[in-house]
Amino acid sequence: MKKAKRCSVFMLCAAVSLSLAACGPKESSSAKSSSKGSELVVWEDKEKSNGIKDAVAAFEKEHDVKVKVVEKPYAKQIEDLRMDGPAGTGPDVLTMPGDQIGTAVTEGLLKELHVKKDVQSLYTDASIQSQMVDQKLYGLPKAVETTVLFYNKDLISEKELPKTLEEWYDYSKKTADGSKFGFLALFDQIYYAESVMSGYGGYIFGKAKDGSYNPSDIGINNEGAVKGAALIQKFYKDGLFPAGIIGEQGINVLESLFTEGKAAAIISGPWNVEAFSKAGINYGITKLPKLENGKNMSSFIGVKSYNVSAFSKNEELAQELAVFLANEKNSKTRYEETKEVPAVKSLANDPAIMKSGAARAVTEQSRFSEPTPNIPEMNEIWTPADSALQTVATGKADPKQALDQAAETAKGQIKAKHSGK
Repeated sequence: MKKAKRCSVFMLCAAVSLSLAACGPKESSSAKSSSKGSELVVWEDKEKSNGIKDAVAAFEKEHDVKVKVVEKPYAKQIEDLRMDGPAGTGPDVLTMPGDQIGTAVTEGLLKELHVKKDVQSLYTDASIQSQMVDQKLYGLPKAVETTVLFYNKDLISEKELPKTLEEWYDYSKKTADGSKFGFLALFDQIYYAESVMSGYGGYIFGKAKDGSYNPSDIGINNEGAVKGAALIQKFYKDGLFPAGIIGEQGINVLESLFTEGKAAAIISGPWNVEAFSKAGINYGITKLPKLENGKNMSSFIGVKSYNVSAFSKNEELAQELAVFLANEKNSKTRYEETKEVPAVKSLANDPAIMKSGAARAVTEQSRFSEPTPNIPEMNEIWTPADSALQTVATGKADPKQALDQAAETAKGQIKAKHSGK
């Protein structure tokens, strides 16, 4: 779902040698004996606990501890931790979207993880970067996702697929008739529109030399961003996108048009694989198209992670469990059960994973993508940027005017809510 994706947004792949990944940091025998009889609580994502069932059982046996797994929507776990952590009813290990890390760390909700570099190196650079705040590690990636292109094979074959977004515009001009459409995307939302805007030089935040985000450098209204927004506006202005896909209900309209066979292609993500399969759509999945300047459309990488609660009474054991759950062996097992693409490098070419069209597409698209910014100031970007893009989509403002206003609003909110940064 869109908000989880934002907090989100699946997907790459990764790991190390089986023996190294399966163990994590070693404990002394005294440390093991001190953990005897302990109980750890893990908050796992809804309908995903099956993916860690075997790993949890193995950890319990090795450490002589009890691990209780509770399912909660992963995008809301930090919200629950704010209440349950101080009350002593929260988890030791939780899972969350990578773009919530900065806010959670600022609020003192997560423990820093002290994990060796060889363990960190198991994961793709983008996924491990999503867990870093001020060069400190606060989680280990368990899955990645990103937007990709779904197309209806009964309406357009793989060989016929336009190669660029501009070619999709031309294709849509020929096929869209008000009830059926060619290509559709939720371009009235920055989560999706950034794919176009960044291809022309737009960006959310600039970066310092050390790779950290600079919240005072906002690029959603620079020349490239405006050019990308102007291209986006053409799809709406020329009637190639239905009015119904603008606003909060847009995602439902877009998905319905695809499942009803009324849209040849849409931008969505691996979260819809099961739904589209159940709908009986004969679909294919591929990376996003290129732009006329030769650059591939970008996308945000959403990273799900295992993190240790700052309120855990067994933080060392909780860290060891997080490392164990996210290792190569258990990441692969988790994929087999949940179909969420792991963030472990060595799994990128694993035949069992790459036979999935969704995993291949996510992996390929991830080469052109970057993590959703994980700093707290990102919270001040979503609403003004979306509002600006909706005025662009409805023709109520030109792209420069709308994006200038969005940038000004975001800067004001950042100054008011995040003073001193």
